[in-house]
Amino acid sequence: MPGEFALIDRYFARPTPSAALGPGDDCALLQPTPGMQLAVTTDMLVAGAHFLPDTDPKNLGWKTLAVNLSDLAAMGARPRWATLAGALPDADANWIAAFADGFFACADAYGVELIGGDTTRGPLNLCVTAFGEIAPGRALRRDGAQVDDQIWVSGRPGLAALGLAQLQGRVDLPALLPEPWPRLCLAALEKPQPRVALGQALVGVASAAIDVSDGLLADLGHIARRSGCAAAVRLTRLPHLPKGERYDAGLQKLARECQVAGGDDYELCFTAPCAQHNAIGEIAAGLELPLWCIGEMLAGPSGAVTVFDPDGQPVEFQHKGFEHFD
Repeated sequence: MPGEFALIDRYFARPTPSAALGPGDDCALLQPTPGMQLAVTTDMLVAGAHFLPDTDPKNLGWKTLAVNLSDLAAMGARPRWATLAGALPDADANWIAAFADGFFACADAYGVELIGGDTTRGPLNLCVTAFGEIAPGRALRRDGAQVDDQIWVSGRPGLAALGLAQLQGRVDLPALLPEPWPRLCLAALEKPQPRVALGQALVGVASAAIDVSDGLLADLGHIARRSGCAAAVRLTRLPHLPKGERYDAGLQKLARECQVAGGDDYELCFTAPCAQHNAIGEIAAGLELPLWCIGEMLAGPSGAVTVFDPDGQPVEFQHKGFEHFD
């Protein structure tokens, strides 16, 4: 069984040409691009809380980095570097090799260098710190939304939560939905695509942004709270839910709950002035990514998010998002 340092050298040591000093010393040394600010984020993934213990290690490697890059995307930052710390139950060479393959596939896709980290024995727990760059005063923040701004979301929130429901045995998607929907739901859960290009395209266009990790309504609530506004979401404007011949009321209810509160989507929810509507349409076309205008910011109780049905009546949802300590 390889020791800690042999494990790191074998699976995670790679050249880091953009770092002044990469792995192998007590610290990495970074030289940001002159005139740029660093955007720094950390996310932890814990077996049983953030992923199922039998998750494919290659997909898990991708997701471990992707969820951090999603935070950089929400700020409009360009990803540059990352560190990786992991607690592993044992040094399973096949598992680690597959995990590393997935991690570096994501790193290569988004131009990220692994500059250091740590390993220890313990319950499976993975933690990345990611570093990006953004010009001063250009970062997308949560506190910039204004009354009358439009609310937008990318992609199709809810697919990841439906994928989790499938893996947990709460729904049989292949029996209820035609392909590619069951496959897309599992892919959204296990291999999320951080919207890095979208975040960068929204700099100077969006007034506020957040990535949808805990649920659409919950994360939109963070924007509303930090911006001192309320938010109205129009049910009829939400992305179309997947449908099939055997799509029944039970699945429709579950799908809607997943859409507004499921989380783990890593899409971007953002606000923008009405005057930017056409520009956002052009961004959607250029990226070949659906962007949905789902509501507007209102004067009202800070942080309040209300969903309205087609008749303009408020719709109540039991859950609005994920909380670790509920």
